[in-house]
Amino acid sequence: MAFGKASRTDARRTSSSFCSTTTIVVFVALCLVGIWMMTSSIVNPLEMFPLSSKSDVKDQVPETDSKDNSGGITEDLDKLVQNTQGENPAKGNENTRDESEDASKTQTYSDRNGKVDEEKIQEGGDANLETDTGTFADGDGKNMEQKSDVQDNNSEQNSKEAENNEQQEINGEKKSEEVEKSDGDTTQGVKNKGQIEEKVEENGGKETGQKSDDNNAGNQDKDQGSNEVFPSGAQSELLNETNTQNVAWSTQAAESKNEKEVQASASSKGQTVGYNWRLCNANAGADYIPCLDNEEAIRKLRTTKHYEHRERHCPEEAPTCLVPLPDGYRRPIDWPKSREKIWYSNAPHTKLVAFKGHQNWVKVSGEYLTFPGGGTQFKHGALHYIDVIQQSMPDIAWGKKSRVVLDVGCGVASFGGYLFDRDVLTMSFAPKDEHEAQVQFALERGIPAISAVMGTKRLPYPSKVFDVVHCARCRVPWHIEGGMLLLELNRLLRPGGYFVWSATPVYQKLPEDVGIWEAMSALTKSMCWKMVAKTKDTFNRVGLAIFRKPSDNKCYKKRMENNPPLCQESDDPDAAWNVPLQACMHKLPVDPNVRGSQWPEQWPLRLEKTPYWLNSSQVGVYGKPAPKDFEVDYEYWKQVVSKSYLNGMGINWSHVRNVMDMRSVYGGFAAALRDMKVWVLNIVSIDSPDTLPIIYERGLFGMYHDWCESFSTYPRTYDLLHADHLFSKLKKRCKLLPVIAEVDRILRPEGKLIVRDNVETINEVENMAKSLHWEIRMTYSKDREGLLCVQKTMWRPNTS
Repeated sequence: MAFGKASRTDARRTSSSFCSTTTIVVFVALCLVGIWMMTSSIVNPLEMFPLSSKSDVKDQVPETDSKDNSGGITEDLDKLVQNTQGENPAKGNENTRDESEDASKTQTYSDRNGKVDEEKIQEGGDANLETDTGTFADGDGKNMEQKSDVQDNNSEQNSKEAENNEQQEINGEKKSEEVEKSDGDTTQGVKNKGQIEEKVEENGGKETGQKSDDNNAGNQDKDQGSNEVFPSGAQSELLNETNTQNVAWSTQAAESKNEKEVQASASSKGQTVGYNWRLCNANAGADYIPCLDNEEAIRKLRTTKHYEHRERHCPEEAPTCLVPLPDGYRRPIDWPKSREKIWYSNAPHTKLVAFKGHQNWVKVSGEYLTFPGGGTQFKHGALHYIDVIQQSMPDIAWGKKSRVVLDVGCGVASFGGYLFDRDVLTMSFAPKDEHEAQVQFALERGIPAISAVMGTKRLPYPSKVFDVVHCARCRVPWHIEGGMLLLELNRLLRPGGYFVWSATPVYQKLPEDVGIWEAMSALTKSMCWKMVAKTKDTFNRVGLAIFRKPSDNKCYKKRMENNPPLCQESDDPDAAWNVPLQACMHKLPVDPNVRGSQWPEQWPLRLEKTPYWLNSSQVGVYGKPAPKDFEVDYEYWKQVVSKSYLNGMGINWSHVRNVMDMRSVYGGFAAALRDMKVWVLNIVSIDSPDTLPIIYERGLFGMYHDWCESFSTYPRTYDLLHADHLFSKLKKRCKLLPVIAEVDRILRPEGKLIVRDNVETINEVENMAKSLHWEIRMTYSKDREGLLCVQKTMWRPNTS
C-alpha cells in the first residue's frame, strides 16, 4: 500500500513537472509575442493610441500648422481659453499663476532628430517671452510632437529592458504609463502657458482671471477683447514704424530751431525691483507741478516782465517722488454732473470764490464747489453767450464749420465746458497764477485745459489749426511790443478763421479802454484781419468784436507798410517746442494741395475723411503711402477700441471722462472713442513724426510734449492714460522711472493706464506699477508684443 502510494505520487510529480515546463514555454512564447506587439505599438503611438485620451489636446488645440498664423492665432487662443475654462476655470487660473511663479525654470524638449531644444523663460517675462506666447499657433503642435518623441524614446528604452526580464517589462509598462501621464500634464501646462499670458489680478484676494469694476464688469467676457488686441494681416506694419528720416513729416524736435538739447540718460534696462518711493517735499504740496513750481529756477530769472515766471522751468533732474493726496480725497463726480459741481476736498481752494463769486465763476455749497456756468463776460451763463457769438457771425457755425477752438485765459473753462453742447472741442489754457487753481477746477469738472501762459515762447501747437480763437477778458496785452502776442494767435489760427474778443475796450469808453481799442484796431488792420462783427450783449451788458484772418496773401501784398513784417522763408511756423516768439507773420499757402489752403470738411465728416493735403507720394509713419497709412491706422484703432478696450478690460467707462493718448500718431485712438462721453488729449512727442496737424484736421486736438519732462497739468487730472509704444522709445533718451512717477502724478486714483509695448518694457512698467501698489488688471503678450492694463490706487508712501 505504501509502495503503491509512492508510485502514484511520483507519477503525479512527473506529470506536474511536464505541465509546468509546457506552461512556462507557452508563457514565454506569449510574452515574446506580447513584447513584439508592444514594441510595434510604441513605435507608432499616434496611430495606436490617440493623444486625446490622455490630455484632450486633440479637442482643445486647433490644427494650426496648415493655417495662416497672421489671421488665426487670436481665434485659436479664444477657442482654447473657452475649452480650458469650461473644464475647470479655477484650475486654469492656478496653472497660469504657477507658471508665472516658475517662469525662471529651464524646459528641455527633444525633437524627432534627437536634438535638444532648451528654452529659458525669464522671471516676469522679458524678451524671451516670445517663446511662451508668440510661437503658440504653430509652436504648440510642435511642442506636442516633441513630447511624443520623448514618450517614444522612453517607451522604446522600457521595452528593451522588458526583453531581458519579465519584471522589468512590467515595470517598463508602468513607467510608460507614468511618462504618458506626465506628458499629458506637461502638455496641459504648455497649453495654459501659451494661452494668452493673461493675468487679471485684483487686490483684496479676488480670484485671478476676474475683471471687475463698479458696475456689471463681472458679466463681461474676459477674452472678448483679445480678437483685435494686436494688428494682424494687412495691419501688422502698425507695430513697425519706419525710420523717421523717410517719413513725410519731420519731428517737432527737428523743426524747433532753439529747442534745448535732448537729454541722453542711461537706459533703465534691467530695473525690476527695489523702488524706494517717497513723497515730494515741495511747497506746492498736493498741487505740485514740477516744471511750473521750480522755485529755484524762478528765483534766478533776470526779469518777469513777460511772464517768464509763469512759463515752464523744468528741474535738471526729473523728479521721482510721489505727490501726496489732499485730505479727504475721493473719486471725482461723473460727467455731466461734474460740470456743475465737484468735491471741495479734491481741490480745497476758496480764493477764486472770494475774487470771482459775484461773476458766477465758482461758489461753495457744503461739501461741494459749484459752478453756475458764468464768467467775467457771461455772468448769466455761457450758453447764452455762445449763442450771441453765433448770432453775430452765423458763418462760425458751431459744431459744423467750427469744431476746434482755443480759449485764451480760460478761467474755470465754463466757455469750453458748455461748447460741448454745441459739439465743439475747446483747448482751454490759463497760467498757474493768483487765480488759484482755475485750471485744476476745469479738469476736475471734466473740461479740457492746461496750465500755460502767453509769455516769451510759442504755444505748443502747430500753425493754422484752430478754427476759432476766443478771449473773454483774458488780460493779455495784445497791442504791445509790435503785437507779438496777437501774432502768435495769427500763427495758430486757420486761414479764414475767427478771433472772438470780448473785453472792456470793445464796449467801454474809459480813456484806457479807448486807447487800447484804437491800438487794437490799427494792429488788426495791419495784420489784414477784418472786423466782421461788433455786438453788444444787452443781457450780460458786455460787447464783443469778431475778426477774420485772411485766406490768401492778397492783402499782405497791398500793404503800404511791411509792419508787422512777414517772417523769413526759413522760419518754420510749425516749430513750437521752446521756440521764442517773433513779431512777424507767415505767408499763407496758395497751392491747393498744401495744408491751410482749404477749410476742412464739416464736422463730423472731417473725422474720417483723409485730409486733402495727404498724397500718395508721401511716406506715412508705418511705411505706406500717407493716405493708406491714415486709413489703416483708423481701422485698426476702431477694432482695438470696440473689441478690446470697451468690452474686454473691465473698465467702467461711466467713470472715465479725461483721457490722454500719450503718444498719438494720427489720432485714431481718439477718433475711435468719438461716441463715448470722453475727450482725448492727443500728445505728439517731440521726437516723433509731426502728425499733429493731421489730428487737428480731423476735428480733434492735442499738443506737443517731451515726456522726459513733466507735463503742464495739475496732479490727479486724468482718468485714463494710453501709451502706445511710448516707453520703449523714451528709454533711449531718458530714464523710465521719472516718467512713471509723472504718470502717477497726473493719473487719478482708480484711474487706468493702458500700455502697449514690447514685452521687456511691459514687464518693466508692470514691476514699477506693482511697487506703487497699483492693481494689475491685465497683461497679454504675443510675438514679443505686450499689453498691460493697471489701475492706480490710493496708496501713498509714509516718508518724504
